[in-house]
Order: sequence, then C-alpha cells, then structure tokens
Amino acid sequence: MTRIAFCDDNLDELNQAIRLLNDFRAARNFTCEYAAFPNGFELLAALEKGFHFDLYCLDILMPGFSGIETARAIRELDKAATIVFFTSSPEFALEGYSVRAANYILKPLTKEKLFAALDELLEQMPPKRGEDALVVKSTEGIQRILISNLVYTEVVGRNVLYHLVSSRVVTCAQPFSAACERLMKFGCFVQPHRSYIANMQHVDTIENSRLTMRNKMTVPIAQSKARDVRQKYLTYQMEGAF
Repeated sequence: MTRIAFCDDNLDELNQAIRLLNDFRAARNFTCEYAAFPNGFELLAALEKGFHFDLYCLDILMPGFSGIETARAIRELDKAATIVFFTSSPEFALEGYSVRAANYILKPLTKEKLFAALDELLEQMPPKRGEDALVVKSTEGIQRILISNLVYTEVVGRNVLYHLVSSRVVTCAQPFSAACERLMKFGCFVQPHRSYIANMQHVDTIENSRLTMRNKMTVPIAQSKARDVRQKYLTYQMEGAF
C-alpha cells in the first residue's frame, strides 16, 4: 500500500491537501495510508522512529526548518523517495530540483492540480513487492501498468487500448486474444463484451447494457453476457469481503 506524508505549517492548507487526497482516493478507487505533519521536525522524528513513506508532499516556506532542508534530510535516509513541493512562491524551483524533486506545484492547491500530479507520480512509481503489474510493448516503448491502475481494455482495429485511472490510454499493437489471456489470469477481470475487458476493482454500477466505472467511464455489456457478468461480479465482491 502506498504511504503518503504531507508537511505544511499552515494547518488550513494542510487540511485542504488531505481533503483533496480523500477526493482522489474516492475518484480513483485508490488505497493508501497518509500522515500529516505541521513541520519538518515532526516528520523527521517519525522517520527516525522507523516510519516510511513512498511520497512526500512538502511545503517549502516553513519557519525554523524549511521544506528544502526537510527534503535534504529525507534524502539522507531514503535516496529513492519521491518528493513533491507545494508552495506559493516559484522562486525556489531550482532549489527544489537540487534535491531531485519529482514535481513542483504552486499554491493554492486545487483538485485539478493535485489529481494531475498524483496521476503522473503514481504511474511512474515502481510497483511494490507483491503488487500485480503488466508489462506491455506500447507505441511509446516498453511500459509497466499496475493492475490497480487499469480500468478497462478494448480492441480498436489492430490495436489494444489500456485505459488507466488517470484517463491516459496506452496503445499496443497486439492480438486482443493475447491481452485477454494475460489479464484474465489476475482474477479481477471480466469480459462483458467480445471487444472489452473490465477491471472489477473499478466497477461502480452494473446496468443491463453497460458497466459504469468509478471514474465515470462506461463499458458495454453484450446481451448474451449480462447474466454471467453480474454473477462474476457478485462472486468477486463476496470473495473480497473475506
């Protein structure tokens, strides 16, 4: 599970970031743990006690111990940490990149800004041990797709399109039958139509002729498959409850 740390001395802005993260979790069906810190001292104290985070979201202008100083201290403990800066001033951008910050977001923080940043960062982060992923040869080169990030797959002409939670589409020139065979092995996919495979992790509602996913994308259901799709989804949900 992804762990995210937020650090900002402005408690209103810190709470806003947490609210937006919770909106992101609901919209993307994203599971994570998070912690909020009012200053860099408390964040570093947590790290020294053995806490670990995959993503650090830091304000830069904090009294006593700035976000840049906090990032440098994090780098001493974790060379591979992903660090993002939230700040109201663009003048510190060069300093941010000196600690290999992955992104730099100007305040005020909005839903659009945070969603775009998290979509990009989570797609780039390597999968955790035991986390399912699919490696594909796309038109942009070899790519790793986390199964938890894949909403549905469809075939268009001779291409297979992988639709991700971020709305990005990965295009591959491969037989759809080969994609089906690989995906169905993961146990969370259902084929509601001969041209589509849907990830049941992201299904919001099932109607007679379509699946509506949590991100509002829709996937058609062939009439001949409607009963089977409902049964498989019910079985998947029941298995996940235990």
